[in-house]
Amino acid sequence: MSTPTPDEPPGLRTGTLTTADISFFVVSAAAPLTVMAGVAPVAILLGGIGAPVGYLLAGLTLTVFAVGFTTMSRHVRSAGAFYAYITRGLGTPIGIAAALVAMLGYNGMEIGVYGLLGSATSDTAASLGHDVPWLPVSLAGLLLVWYGGYRSIDFGAKVLGVLLVAETGILVLLAGGVLLDGGAHGLSLAGLAPEHVLTGGTAAVLACAFAAFTGFESTVIYRREARNPERTIPRATYIAVAFLGLFYAFVVWTVIQAFGEDKVVQAAADDPGGLFFAAITTYVGAWAADLMHLLIITSVLASLLAFHNAINRYTLSLAEEGVLPPALGRIHPRHRSPYVAGALQTVLGAAVVLAFALAGADPYQQLLLWVNTPGMIGLMVLQLLAALAVPCFFRRIDHREGALRTVVAPVVAFVLLAGAIGLVTANVDLFTGASTTVNTVLVSLVPAVFLLGLVLAHRLRRTRPETYARFAAEPATEGADPSCPHPTSSSSTPASAIPGPPATPPSPSMAE
Repeated sequence: MSTPTPDEPPGLRTGTLTTADISFFVVSAAAPLTVMAGVAPVAILLGGIGAPVGYLLAGLTLTVFAVGFTTMSRHVRSAGAFYAYITRGLGTPIGIAAALVAMLGYNGMEIGVYGLLGSATSDTAASLGHDVPWLPVSLAGLLLVWYGGYRSIDFGAKVLGVLLVAETGILVLLAGGVLLDGGAHGLSLAGLAPEHVLTGGTAAVLACAFAAFTGFESTVIYRREARNPERTIPRATYIAVAFLGLFYAFVVWTVIQAFGEDKVVQAAADDPGGLFFAAITTYVGAWAADLMHLLIITSVLASLLAFHNAINRYTLSLAEEGVLPPALGRIHPRHRSPYVAGALQTVLGAAVVLAFALAGADPYQQLLLWVNTPGMIGLMVLQLLAALAVPCFFRRIDHREGALRTVVAPVVAFVLLAGAIGLVTANVDLFTGASTTVNTVLVSLVPAVFLLGLVLAHRLRRTRPETYARFAAEPATEGADPSCPHPTSSSSTPASAIPGPPATPPSPSMAE
């Protein structure tokens, strides 16, 4: 762990995060308990007993994406994560546009969840006979999450570790109860048969499943704070996507067994929000259902803290690039956290939450769903662009990586992710419950922000060519990333020979 000298400005706490720590951040952002109890019943309702396969297919797609993504992480040391990868492969204009989409995506995914925090807490209090308004809870959550981000990154990792173990533990308890009892009519794998998987509702199930993985790719954001990032980042990425895919599929399958394959769809239709609570009450006990209500609140808080930390590091990187005001790049001298970026993100979150409250909006149906939806689509678009950037990047440098990692896997991932984005946008009403007009506006935000980014890139190239030229460049000195002494451990290419981002995007043929 590096310690700045009195003459040096404080930096992030390098060499701190282990593979487990980063995995906790990533899996916590996905909020497994909230996704299962809140969204999985909808997947079962739409896809029937074949719903678990949807989570496996989504996990498989993102694993293919991770192959090229993590291979490129060994060659790109910039802390800009998605936008750095996209810049290095597709050019500075698209990279700057991607940076704005990343800010929209991560902020959308976090700020909307404050509505879920308020509504989940109100519902839990109501089940215990108390009336708790949602707005004070959401504002209190903003302060708690701000404090978690203000403290050191290892403090956040410890908090998320505890909360993640608790929320996954209650799902394991539910699954164990069902397995030990044998389910409603005995355990069955009939739902894995093609006739139950390849149904009219498969597209909707896949849309729900891809949404459940949102944020898994944020491992690379913590590169500067990771121990041995060339190993830690890929391991954490694979662990996160494998755990989520297998765990989601297993839990959904056990809940189907809890009600029986002939009755679970009707049970989901009758009470989707209560499906998991009814199952755990039957197979474990009412006390476990009460505990699950409480752990959903902590699950939401863990997700908020994970996304807050990711946003802060994106903001820090863009401030260091010169795209955002330099003040946002300040690091706390004691906690070594990007505290100014965290304060700004908290203020932005409070402004959005208060605006929805003043408009009389529902915290779940509108604040959560309307704000989350463009965030989710934005992050999927970033994954799509990153997949395309991989073969373009490796075509431009000397390396010893195999074609499977640098061409085949990323191109396959690009095709699969394009299909996934099509599924999500075609079924966006499942996520918003809104009118066609509202859905059109929400989906249009992503391309609008991307176009705004292209305009900003043009302006930077014309008015601040130095900032434009160094955007997403490799760190100027090895000390910028002490835990990664060489640009790549798998290539003999010297640092000076690694090209900077191309001035214009490469031709489409480079992705072939």
